[in-house]
Amino acid sequence: MPEGPEIRRAADRVHRQLAGRRLDDAWFAFPDLAGQAASLIGREVTAVDSWGKALLTRFDDGRVLYSHNQLYGVWKLHEADREPDTGRSLRVRLVAQGRAASLYSASDVSLWDTSSLDEHPFLSRLGPDLLTHGITIEQGVARLIEPRFCRRGLGGLLLDQALFAGIGNYLRSEILFFAGLHYSARPGNMEEGTLAHLATCILSVTRQAYDQAGVTNRSDWIAVDRARGASRRRWRFAVFERDGLPCPACGTTIRRVTVTSRRLYFCPSCQPS
Repeated sequence: MPEGPEIRRAADRVHRQLAGRRLDDAWFAFPDLAGQAASLIGREVTAVDSWGKALLTRFDDGRVLYSHNQLYGVWKLHEADREPDTGRSLRVRLVAQGRAASLYSASDVSLWDTSSLDEHPFLSRLGPDLLTHGITIEQGVARLIEPRFCRRGLGGLLLDQALFAGIGNYLRSEILFFAGLHYSARPGNMEEGTLAHLATCILSVTRQAYDQAGVTNRSDWIAVDRARGASRRRWRFAVFERDGLPCPACGTTIRRVTVTSRRLYFCPSCQPS
């Protein structure tokens, strides 16, 4: 399933397609939205960004179109007069100056005023988005040591979207590896320097995954793997999906465990319990 970096890259693509342009047409498959489509015609798309796994399309009158791709939703960008070649069900179409963005197979779509967006039943439960909300290392540490988070093991905590929005399964394993922390470690038991290093890794690994289209591994380790003929699926990560292989840092065999019902990969030597 796509994680925060992939959703933000999708938002960026829709932003480049529509932002700064006024809508010539809007269409919704949902009856409660279809009646509002006409009111969007002539409105300028000011930005498209993301919050966790939700896309937010913002208009110049203060309204925001919320959409969540869930498991199967996908945005397709195309010329307005050329229908995408797909068998998926069209849910939303926005057209601006000959360009179109069409959302297929998603069912969670709604229109909100910016002032009431924090009342959204999904967004109101999310922590800040690591790629959208400009989180600093100091702010990251402050969240980690909040009473509701600090006594929980990192293996489960990092997947809690109330902490930070956007961290999914591959990011969890990669962040913990580069932070040198075991999945059972708790923020409340950490020294200040360890907390700062963890917050730094949370931000930097997520940012790298965004900048490099899902790659979180170090460039020198990637070069070694590629020289051996490894596939992208193998070399893009340092530990995720690499169980049974040697750790790129120390050579210890990488292990796979199940934490909060999801697979997690770690190096027993680099991340001691």
